Amino acid sequence: MSRATQAGRPRVDPMRPVLDGHDVCLDPPASAQVWLGAGVGSGHGFSEIAVPGVRLARGDALVAVELTAVRLDVVRSLGDRGSACLPVVPGGSAVGQVVEADEHARAHDGRRLRPGMRVVWSGTVACGRCVPCHRGLTSACVSGERYGEERTRRSWQLSGTVASHVHLRRGTTVVVVGDDVPASVLAPVAGVTATAAEVLHRASSVLGLSGVPSLAGQVVVVSGAGAVGLVATAMATDAGARVVVVDPEEARRERSRLFGAVAVADPGAESGSHAPSRVLASVDRSGRHRTVGLAFDGVAAASALVERVAVGGVVVLAGAAACGGEVGASGARLVEGLVTVGGVRDAEPERLDSSVAWATEAWRRWPLESLVGGTIPLAEVGTVLGAADADDRLVGVEPG
Repeated sequence: MSRATQAGRPRVDPMRPVLDGHDVCLDPPASAQVWLGAGVGSGHGFSEIAVPGVRLARGDALVAVELTAVRLDVVRSLGDRGSACLPVVPGGSAVGQVVEADEHARAHDGRRLRPGMRVVWSGTVACGRCVPCHRGLTSACVSGERYGEERTRRSWQLSGTVASHVHLRRGTTVVVVGDDVPASVLAPVAGVTATAAEVLHRASSVLGLSGVPSLAGQVVVVSGAGAVGLVATAMATDAGARVVVVDPEEARRERSRLFGAVAVADPGAESGSHAPSRVLASVDRSGRHRTVGLAFDGVAAASALVERVAVGGVVVLAGAAACGGEVGASGARLVEGLVTVGGVRDAEPERLDSSVAWATEAWRRWPLESLVGGTIPLAEVGTVLGAADADDRLVGVEPG
């Protein structure tokens, strides 16, 4: 592991204000894989940089990465954002160990962050002062930034998790985790598990307003059996719901049964045993308990869910379903059916905390370790991620 030592304060220009914080020197230097853009340089657009030191401002911390969980198509998704964020260190979800922390750095439970603590952290940095933050919507922070999506700069070079270390800035939610939970379970928590928890929280909050106290006894339709959909299936099952998973790929449909799905359907089937209408009728013949629809794989799926939920139902979009396109729904359907449609991009701090608690106990019951399909060393990131296309599977990256 890297050795961190605190250096003396640099000479300060008397005409400039003195900033809180201190320098951390790393020997050997930290390393990060920076994506420069498609077709740039060698290594499929990736270039490795060495970072010999980091300046921790007030409330910051430096974490040595144990394992990163990143989608294989992360390069494609970054490319869709254009060149504004380039160069960028990808990745926003990982588990690691605190190397050094400013004296004002705190975990979500109020504990001071100290070297040796094993932690996970949110994918966003929030100011905590703007109107959205005061409303509890830190993912919509006016000045918020996201790990793995921001242009790397001198003051924040270790801004993504595809690196040996990550510089956690003040405004990041940090949760201390146990040493007995596998890294493959914890690495996807910030990007996958917490998102699934946020989606279910949004849905159950609406149901609570409509007189349904919880998901117990309800039918939840999950469209998209990617990592987030699978975790949402397991969470909803634990909450007492009956989950039907809709996905065009048979292998993904069958895999969802391992996470608690009571039935599966093919969205392209108009008849037969895998037709959505037939499957849903077999699970909930009256249709009255079909109150929640969760869409993770496109707006077309979300539109179909709006038509299938019962009166007073709720449809929540996340991931690919919340990016681009339009959800088709008539005003009459929304008004007469009392249907609520919402969206989620990032999880709020409370959901990250609850997700850690859930995963710490649930990984022995559900195959959460299998969400990370395999691991690659940091040095091979360019070859693997740069060559991947439309594949939403997770791969683990180890610093090596």
